[in-house]
Amino acid sequence: MASYDVIVIGSGPGGYVCAIRCAQLGLKTACVEGRETLGGTCLNIGCIPSKALLHASHQLHEAEHNFAKMGLKGKSPSVDWKQMQAYKDDVIGQNTKGIEFLFKKNKIDWLKGWGSIPAPGQVKVGDETHEAKHIIIATGSEPTALPGITIDEKVVVTSEGALSLPKVPKKMVVIGAGVIGLELGSVYARLGSEVQVIEFLDHITPGMDAEVSKQFRRLLSKQGLSFTLGAAVQKVEATKTKAKVTYQLRKDDSEVVVDADVVLVATGRKPYTDGLGLTELGVEMTDRGQIRTDARWATNVKGIYAIGDAITGPMLAHKAEDEGMAAAEVVAGKHGHVNYGVIPGVIYTHPEVSNVGETEESLKDAGRAYKVGKFSFMGNGRAKVNFAADGFVKILADKDTDRILGAHIIGPMAGDLIHEICVAMEFGASAQDLAMTCHAHPTYSEAVREAALACGDGAIHA
Repeated sequence: MASYDVIVIGSGPGGYVCAIRCAQLGLKTACVEGRETLGGTCLNIGCIPSKALLHASHQLHEAEHNFAKMGLKGKSPSVDWKQMQAYKDDVIGQNTKGIEFLFKKNKIDWLKGWGSIPAPGQVKVGDETHEAKHIIIATGSEPTALPGITIDEKVVVTSEGALSLPKVPKKMVVIGAGVIGLELGSVYARLGSEVQVIEFLDHITPGMDAEVSKQFRRLLSKQGLSFTLGAAVQKVEATKTKAKVTYQLRKDDSEVVVDADVVLVATGRKPYTDGLGLTELGVEMTDRGQIRTDARWATNVKGIYAIGDAITGPMLAHKAEDEGMAAAEVVAGKHGHVNYGVIPGVIYTHPEVSNVGETEESLKDAGRAYKVGKFSFMGNGRAKVNFAADGFVKILADKDTDRILGAHIIGPMAGDLIHEICVAMEFGASAQDLAMTCHAHPTYSEAVREAALACGDGAIHA
C-alpha cells in the first residue's frame, strides 16, 4: 500500500492541473486514470480533437471561398478524410504525451486503472488500495442522452463518435443547438454534409446574449446549416447505415420525420461519478447529480474534495483548471480562489463567439442600470483585409460607475479577444480604462477598444 499526501482521481484538465500544482507545492501526489492516455475527455475526445477538425475544415472553406479573391488560383483541395483523422490523432498524441512528460517532471505517480474510494483516506485502483491524506475527485462528465434514444456511436453518436466517423455523411441531424452541436455541425457542413440542427427552445445557444445568438444563427445559416427550433425530438430509429428522426413542433404539435446518415446527440453533459462509491461514503449530492462542495471545494466527508464538471458551475475545461489549482492551494494549507464572475466561454466556429460576465438579459432581470458600447467588425481594417468582418464587440458597463460588467464578441479570434476584457474585469476596470489603453493598428483588438469608446463619447470608426 502506497501512501500519498494527495490522490487526484481523473486526469482531465481539472485533475492533471490539480496534480501538478499539488506537486509544485511540495505534496507527494498521485493521479488515477483508467484510460490508456492522460488528459481526460478534453484532450482525447473533446476540446483538442474538435479544434483540429474545426481548423482543418476552416482551411478548406478559405480555399474554396477566399483564395481566388486574393489571387491564389488553382483547383480547390479535395478532402482526404483518412488523412484528416490522422492529423487529428497526431495532435491528440502530442498533447497527451505532453501531460505524461509533465507528470514525470513533477514526480507525480500515475496510478493506472479506475479508482474508487472504499473509505475516507483510501483510494482503490484495481486490486491495490492506496492511502491519502487528501482525495480530490476530478472525474469530469459524460454526454446525456434523451429518453428513447439508443447511442451506438456509429449512426447515432455523441461528440465522441462524431469525431471519428468512418466517412463524411451526406446528411447529419444534430439534436441540440448548444456549443458541441454547433461546432461539430459546422465541421461537417464545411466538409459537404447537409446539416439540420433540431432544438427544443426557440433560439440557439441557451444562456447566450440574445443579440449575439440571433446574429450567430444568421451567420451559420448563411454557411449552410439549417435550424428547426421549438421542436421536441420524440424518437430516433436507426438501422446499420441510416436513421429516422421523429420530432414534434411545439407551436402546433405536428409530427415530422426526417432521414439522416448520422444523428449527433448534443443535448448536454452530466457529471460522471459512477463507481466511486460516493453513496456508500455518504457524500452529499445535488438534485442534478453533482457532488456538493463548500467554498473550499470540500465535500461533507472530511478529506474528500471535488472539482470541475463533477460539481456545480459551467462545464468548462478552464473552470476545472482554476478549481484544480485552487483546491491544491487549499489542501496545501494556503488560500485557493476562483472568481466565478470572470470565467469566459467560447464557441470555436467561424466566426468565433465569446462571452464573459453579465448579459443584457441578466442585467435587466436584476434591475441594474447599464449602458452598451458596441462596435462592428465592418469598421475594423484588419477584419476586412482577412474576409472576417462579420460580427461585433459588445461591452456592458454600469451606467453610473462605468465599471465593466460583461462582454460579448462574435467575430474573428473572439476567443482570444475576450481575455483583454477578462483581465480588465479582474482589476475592476471601467470601460474608459479600456478605451484609454493604446491598441496596436491594424489588429482585431482595436474593435474591443472601439466598443469601450462607444460606452463613452462614441467609437471613432463607427
